[in-house]
Amino acid sequence: MGKRHHDSTEQRPKKKSKSEKPAKAPKDNENGDEKTTKKTSYSEAPALSKLPQSEIETYMTEKIIKITDPLAGAPKFRPLLSFDYLPECDTALYSQLKAFPAPTPIQSTTWPLLFAGRDVIGIAETGSGKTLGFGLPCLKKLIDSKSSKKPYHPRAVIISPTRELAMQIYDQLVKYAGSEKTTVTCIYGGVGKDEQRHALQKAAIVVATPGRLKDLQNDGSVNLGKVNYLVLDEADRMLDKGFEQDIKDIIQPMPVSRRQTVMFTATWPRSIQNLAATFMNSPVTVTIGGDPSADPRANTRIKQVVEVVDPRDKEGRLIQLLSQSQKGQSPEKVLVFCLYKKEAMRVENLIRNKGFKVAGIHGDLNQSDRFRNLDAFKKGTATVLVATDVAARGLDIPAVMLVINVTFPLTVEDYVHRIGRTGRAGAEGHAITMFTETDKGLSGGLINVLKAAKQDVPEDLLKFGTTVKKKQHDSYGAFYKDIGTDKAATKITFDD
Repeated sequence: MGKRHHDSTEQRPKKKSKSEKPAKAPKDNENGDEKTTKKTSYSEAPALSKLPQSEIETYMTEKIIKITDPLAGAPKFRPLLSFDYLPECDTALYSQLKAFPAPTPIQSTTWPLLFAGRDVIGIAETGSGKTLGFGLPCLKKLIDSKSSKKPYHPRAVIISPTRELAMQIYDQLVKYAGSEKTTVTCIYGGVGKDEQRHALQKAAIVVATPGRLKDLQNDGSVNLGKVNYLVLDEADRMLDKGFEQDIKDIIQPMPVSRRQTVMFTATWPRSIQNLAATFMNSPVTVTIGGDPSADPRANTRIKQVVEVVDPRDKEGRLIQLLSQSQKGQSPEKVLVFCLYKKEAMRVENLIRNKGFKVAGIHGDLNQSDRFRNLDAFKKGTATVLVATDVAARGLDIPAVMLVINVTFPLTVEDYVHRIGRTGRAGAEGHAITMFTETDKGLSGGLINVLKAAKQDVPEDLLKFGTTVKKKQHDSYGAFYKDIGTDKAATKITFDD
């Protein structure tokens, strides 16, 4: 990795001393050359306006789309049922879209809102096209902007919970950015900082994990005072991983009224709602597929098979399943999930010893090994990938035909995200899960997921019971009470 060369023309921000107080978020008139505003113009395509309202309502009903806007008088935008209805753009930004038949529901519904400059919360199942949902408006905003670019002052920041997901978002943006691709960079931990600092000098869009971005922000390598487009992807996962304070610190110096903020997620717990209320401005909430506060929802295009097995029979059954999927000249891509990294290493060695082309992703591997193994699986040089839950969320691996859960995850939510690695972008998928008596505490939640997706529930699973255990709180276990923050406090008076 090359060292960075300093010269007198660079305008790198000064490093902050330990005693220096954090800078306040800039006011609207503090950024001299900043002429853009948060609100941008968006005009509905005439052909879209001419569509019968009944056609729009049928689409909204069939796709189970709900739009909640806190601003009563705000314009109502029709979903973009076709790429032909996208607003005009001077570059070849839309050329890559020809590979798809039509926008996905989350894209068609959020794009008009994002083009119009609104803050948006998008809630949709895994594999629904959320990356392009927030990525295309981001690129268009950059291309349309007439503002001059200052070194170390990016205009857009996209934060994701893992390095793999950050790289995936980066790859997607670069593919669509065309001549603007040099203005996109990816920042993550596990590698040296010098090359990243050099890339930040010219980057207009920064895709980053929270920890590394905060480190570079703290040592003065990046100034976020001109960010006018902020995305939190998989925000619920970032809170689960303890990044809430990092996110708040990263956002703190960003302008407020001119910043457009976007949050995309597959689940909508109260912790995420509270975080969104902290730094979003009257966001429009777009929900695809039903009530996000209900039980986790699986992609209905995935055929789910649950096999209740003896733990001692797992490995034999796994090899049997792989023998079926890997036969012939074109073996299927299979993603095998284990719960712990030691188990994943043992299963990977077992599969390799049986002659299958296998790679692995887990916490004990360094970043370069993880990227190399993931790339081998994507290219097909390894047709089986053994992973822990590091690969369960967000990763878009093309053409995964089968997901096998050797060990059931710790939560039903993680199960939904695991199987969501197949059946993506409108394709059919298949997931086989080995369930044992030690997992019986999660049987009720699993049964609900199967029933909601209209899947068969095996009799052997029903015998464990249908009770859904209350989700545990990190500090208080299963006995905490989840109450709304809007509930008035109760005054208690003590006798003298």
